[in-house]
Amino acid sequence: MTLSIHAKVFLTLLLACVLVLLGTLAFVHWSLQRGLIELADAREQARVEVIAERLTEIHARDGSWDALKGSPQQWIGALFGLEGAGSGRRLRPSEGRRLPPLVRRLLESESLMGGDGGAGWPPSLPPRPAHHDGTPRNIPIELRLMLLDVDGTLLYGQPELLSRSRRLALEWGGQPIGSLAIIPGPPVAELADLHFVERQGGRLVLFVLAMLALAAILADPLSRRLIRPVQAVQQIARTLAAGDYSARVRATGNDELSRLGADIDALAAALEQTDRARRQWVADISHELRTPIALLRAHLEAMQDGVRPLEHSAIDRLHGDVLRLSRLVDDLQDLAMTDLGALTYRMRDTDLADILADEIEQYRARFEQARLDLIFENRLDRPSGEATRLGRHAQPRLWADPDRLAQLFGNLLRNSLSYTDPGGALRVTLARGPDGAYRIRFADTAPGVPAADLPHLFDRLYRVDHSRSRNTGGAGLGLAIAKNVVEAHGGTITAAAAETGGCEILITLPTLMRR
Repeated sequence: MTLSIHAKVFLTLLLACVLVLLGTLAFVHWSLQRGLIELADAREQARVEVIAERLTEIHARDGSWDALKGSPQQWIGALFGLEGAGSGRRLRPSEGRRLPPLVRRLLESESLMGGDGGAGWPPSLPPRPAHHDGTPRNIPIELRLMLLDVDGTLLYGQPELLSRSRRLALEWGGQPIGSLAIIPGPPVAELADLHFVERQGGRLVLFVLAMLALAAILADPLSRRLIRPVQAVQQIARTLAAGDYSARVRATGNDELSRLGADIDALAAALEQTDRARRQWVADISHELRTPIALLRAHLEAMQDGVRPLEHSAIDRLHGDVLRLSRLVDDLQDLAMTDLGALTYRMRDTDLADILADEIEQYRARFEQARLDLIFENRLDRPSGEATRLGRHAQPRLWADPDRLAQLFGNLLRNSLSYTDPGGALRVTLARGPDGAYRIRFADTAPGVPAADLPHLFDRLYRVDHSRSRNTGGAGLGLAIAKNVVEAHGGTITAAAAETGGCEILITLPTLMRR
C-alpha cells in the first residue's frame, strides 16, 4: 500500500510526539526513582546520626558500654528510639503508640535475646513480606548497624561483616568512645514515598496518553498545512502538463517548498516562452512559404488566363522563385536536422585556412557586384613562438567536416552581403587565440544591430526590424544553422557591435592539439 504525503507527514509527526513523550515518561520515572533513593539515603543518614547521639548519651550516662552490651533490649531501644532504653524498664513507643512489628519480632527472637546477644547481631529474622508488586523489601538501616568499643572490639555485630562496612566514630567530650559500623545496602523508602511515586507514575501515564491523543488531533491539520504547498505545486504541474503554461505557483517565503515553487514558476515561464516561440516559428514558416507560393500562383494563373504572355523571361523568373523556395525548404530541413543532431558530419583532419579562403573567393565577385569590399586577413602566416616550433607555415589541424564549415562560412558571407550598405566592407580575420583555438572574425560596416537584438541573432527566423531587415529575401535561418554547425564542432559563436559600425560575428573552434 502506497501512503500519501499527508499520511507520511501525519505519521512522522505522530511518531515524533510518541518518541518524545515516551522519552519524557522514562526520564521522569527514572528521576522519581532516583530522587526517592536519594531521599531515603538522606533519611537513613539522619537516622544514623540520631542513633549515634543516643548511644553517646547512653555511654555518657553509664560511663562504659558494659550495661548496653549485656542488654540487647536496651540496644534495640537505642536503635529504634523507644522509651525505657537503658533504664531497665519495658520498652514502649513514645506517645503511647504500639511497638512496630519489626521491634516485636526482634524482641521475640531467641537468638538475640537469649545467650550472647552481641554475636547474634544482626539477627537472622524470617524474611519480611514483599512489596505488593513482588519485589523484596530492603533491610532497614537499624539492622545494618554494628557497635564497636574504642579498642575496636565488637559489642554488637559479626566480624565477617566488618570488611565491607564503613565506620562512624563516636565521641564524648572530644574523646573517642567507640564507633558504629554501617553495613552497606540499598536504602529503605518510606511507605508514603512509595505511594507518592506510584501515584505520580500513574498520573504521568495518563498525561502521556492525553498528550498522544492531543498530538494525533493536532498532527492531522498541521500535516495538511505543511503539504498544502506541495499540493499547489502538484496542481500547477498538472496544469502545465495539460498545456496551460500561464499557471504559476507564486509561492512566498524562503524555505525549500517556496524555492521549489519558484523553480516551477521559472519552468512554466520557460515553457510558455518556448510555446510562444514554437507558435511564432510555425507562423513565420507559414508566412515565408505563403509569400513565394502566392507569387508563383499569381504568375501562373496570369499566364493561364492570358493576362501575361508565356515568355522565356517569365519562366526564368518563376524558376528563380522556385529556386529561392527550394533554398528555404533546404534551410528549414538543415536547421531541423541540426536541432535533432541528425545532420551527418564527416569529421576529418581539415585545413581551416584553405576552406575559408576558397569560400571567400567564391563570393568575391558577388561582393564586387554589390559594391562591397571583401577583405581576408590570415594571421596564421605571421611568425609566432608556436609557429616557429611547428615550422614556418605549420599550424595545428582542425578535426571538422569541410562541407559543413563551407556551409557555415557561406551563410555568414551571404548574411553580410545581404545586409551591408553599398560602399561598405566585410573584413574576415583568421587567427589563433591565447588558448590555441582558432578564431574567425566577420566584421562588416553599417548598418549595425541594436544591442537589444544581438542576443537573438541566432534565433531561428529572427530578423532585426530596422535597416538590416529590408527585403533581401532572407528567412532568418542562416545564423541559426551557423550556430548549430559551430556547436557540433565543439566551438562557440557570438555576436557583438563592430568597431566599423556594423555587426561582428566571432567563431571559436578548438584544434586537435587543444582537444
